[in-house]
Amino acid sequence: MTDLLARTRAVLPSWLAIYYQEPIEIERGEGRYVWDADGNRYLDFFGGILTTMTAHALPEVTKAVSDQAGRIIHSSTLYLNRPMVELAEQIAAVSGIPDAKVFLTTSGTEANDTALLLASSLRRSNQILAMRNSYHGRSFSTVAITGNRTWSPTSLSPFQVYYVHGGQRYRSPFAHLSDGEFIAACVADLKEVLDQAGGDVAALIAEPIQGVGGFTSGPDGLLGAFAEVLRERGILWISDEVQTGWGRTGEHFWGWQSHGATPDIVTFAKGIGNGLSMGGVIARAEVMDCLTANSISTFGGSPLTSAGALANLRYVLDHDLQANAARHGPTLFDGLRAVDSPIVGDVRGKGLMLGIELVRPGTGTPGEPAPELAAAVLEACKRRGLLIGKGGLYGNALRIAPLLTLTAEEAAEGLAILVAAIEEVTP
Repeated sequence: MTDLLARTRAVLPSWLAIYYQEPIEIERGEGRYVWDADGNRYLDFFGGILTTMTAHALPEVTKAVSDQAGRIIHSSTLYLNRPMVELAEQIAAVSGIPDAKVFLTTSGTEANDTALLLASSLRRSNQILAMRNSYHGRSFSTVAITGNRTWSPTSLSPFQVYYVHGGQRYRSPFAHLSDGEFIAACVADLKEVLDQAGGDVAALIAEPIQGVGGFTSGPDGLLGAFAEVLRERGILWISDEVQTGWGRTGEHFWGWQSHGATPDIVTFAKGIGNGLSMGGVIARAEVMDCLTANSISTFGGSPLTSAGALANLRYVLDHDLQANAARHGPTLFDGLRAVDSPIVGDVRGKGLMLGIELVRPGTGTPGEPAPELAAAVLEACKRRGLLIGKGGLYGNALRIAPLLTLTAEEAAEGLAILVAAIEEVTP
């Protein structure tokens, strides 16, 4: 791998992050496992950043892609596209959005770009509300609204952005409050920000569970309480479901469904394609159709990716993988909560989307962030045959996101490795 790493660094940007002191080349996968180029097997608890959502080499997706590739791979939106329409129909049916229309893209970044374009065009405003500690993509417009400095390389922006509390609780100034009091404090903050903003704010964009932020969130009902305030002023709510959609949280199909209100716009990506480049936007027809200029998408909703994504979505629904996430998530959550370690500051999340915040021992509550311990656990898990992720504002949060077809035996295997890795690096 040394040669491939050198070639990577020579020809690709220096700012592309690569995991591990000795990076691995993932050569193939099957089910919940992957193998590197040296033949080492790993249980995959990250899925290429929550993207291979269902299973590696899922036969139904592989066959759909192969069959479609044998017919035609690409045409663009200038022509009628049956796989794209069939996928959009299925997404609209499960969206929970009334009178839904769907626009397909190639990524979550592009999906959030489109949502911001819709909201700012409809509201004739470039003012955007976003959550502190958030992440919405790597394009110029989505970097501009990202509330996490480690992923925002420029202060230049096409938007006037205001950040509100509520995206994370463990390090919040409101952390000591009950759920109801926390929500009330965040709503008061939102109202104050709106009073100071002036003019017509276009939208609030929020992840129900923040992904790059370290799988953090406020209490259930928070975004619904925000929605009441927003709708009094005509402001749109965009729910960024790039990581929380498709049943991953176990309790609901979409993350927004925990909050007692329906968003105006939903964005999605990652897991829907099970590794294919697929994203999109769902919105009420009046919102989706607000643009007055012509547009196309060259690659969004291509026949190939649409066929694969449709096969994947049908598999998720036919096998009720939301219920599987609800079934096995508690095994991991309860097992991690039971770990008695001075470096574990917080265990959080829902279903098969769990975060572990690591802190330096003896530094109080919430404790000093310990990114070096998170990196050490990541390495220890790799040595034991488990792939996980990390994130958070300080790089000290472990991100646990197994594939949705996870079995009870694999959940126990992954939990045992995680516990052993945490124990190994605990001072």
